[in-house]
Amino acid sequence: MIHRRTSRFTKAFRALPGEIQAKTLKALALFGQDQRHPSLHAKKIEGHRGIWEVRVDQKYRFTLHYEKSAEGETICILRNVDNHDECLKNP
Repeated sequence: MIHRRTSRFTKAFRALPGEIQAKTLKALALFGQDQRHPSLHAKKIEGHRGIWEVRVDQKYRFTLHYEKSAEGETICILRNVDNHDECLKNP
C-alpha cells in the first residue's frame, strides 16, 4: 500500500513536540506493518464518512482516508496529526 501525507499533515507533524514526533513515527511504522494492531486502536470517525483515526498515544491521534489509484492500488492518505480533541475537530 502506498502512503501519502497531505501538506496539512506535514505541517501539523512539524509543529509537534519532538517526543510526540518520535511516537508518531513509531505508530506510522507499526501501522505500515499491521493496520489492525491492537495498540493503534484504529477506528472510523463517526460523522465523517471514510475517515479513520489512529492512536499515537493516549493524547495524540492521526487521521487518514483511503483512495484508489488509476491502477486500482489502495493509497492511504495521512490527513492530520494533533492532540485528540483538535485532531477530531478537523480530521
